[in-house]
Amino acid sequence: MDKFDPGSNLDAWLFTILRNTFYSSLRKTRREVQDSDGAFAATLSVKPAHDSRLAMKDFQRAFDQLSPEHREVLTLVGASGFSCEEAAGMMNVAVGTVKSRASRARKRLTELLQLEEGEDMFSGTDRATEAVVLRASTAVS
Repeated sequence: MDKFDPGSNLDAWLFTILRNTFYSSLRKTRREVQDSDGAFAATLSVKPAHDSRLAMKDFQRAFDQLSPEHREVLTLVGASGFSCEEAAGMMNVAVGTVKSRASRARKRLTELLQLEEGEDMFSGTDRATEAVVLRASTAVS
């Protein structure tokens, strides 16, 4: 209603809204896939929602076990996105010290989380969940 100009033609304005709504719904129906027997829907699978919450709890527990210096450097460089030079200025230490602490903190965190080299705990699911989800989606096809 806020876009209607009181001096203009109300019928033309309403017709334009109806026409645009019709075209929008027509475009939407062109993108829809006919799946009356449910075969396509049965192949879809969704990762369980609780995985990320559990991973975050594990991360928080491991993060709390780090020394205060390691938590500080990971918070500044890792979470807040500051450069090593900026973090060094905030912490009143040399840049090399920040780089060294960040490296040792990441290594310790990886050990506490029992992650393998290059593994990311938040990007995917564990192998067991992944196998169940993949088996469920391929069993129907």
